[in-house]
Amino acid sequence: MKLYGYLKCGTCRKATKWLDAKGIAYDFVDITLHPPKQSELKKALAAGYGIKELFNKSGGHYRDMNMKHKLPLMSDDESVKLLADNGYLVKRPICLDGDRITVGFKEEVFEEVWGD
Repeated sequence: MKLYGYLKCGTCRKATKWLDAKGIAYDFVDITLHPPKQSELKKALAAGYGIKELFNKSGGHYRDMNMKHKLPLMSDDESVKLLADNGYLVKRPICLDGDRITVGFKEEVFEEVWGD
């Protein structure tokens, strides 16, 4: 599993703590230095996440870039390219393996997707 996260993010720490407790191995990737690729973000869309769910709406970059007003005017392809170019805009953590993906951390979702 690859986990895109940010070391200073409390939600990412909750996710890694949950994975560690379950003995699930993962490769941690700093999302601010190495954002997810467009193909990985498109997997999230294919899995049922909406484009707005991929954005870190509580982040400073989202506010500074006025994304609340820009996002509705952008196509999904434009949004995915922007996210792939700026990891600060991406909701975290993003966990993925060959078949499965989760965006953000909700314990019940992690249990359902990663808890087997």
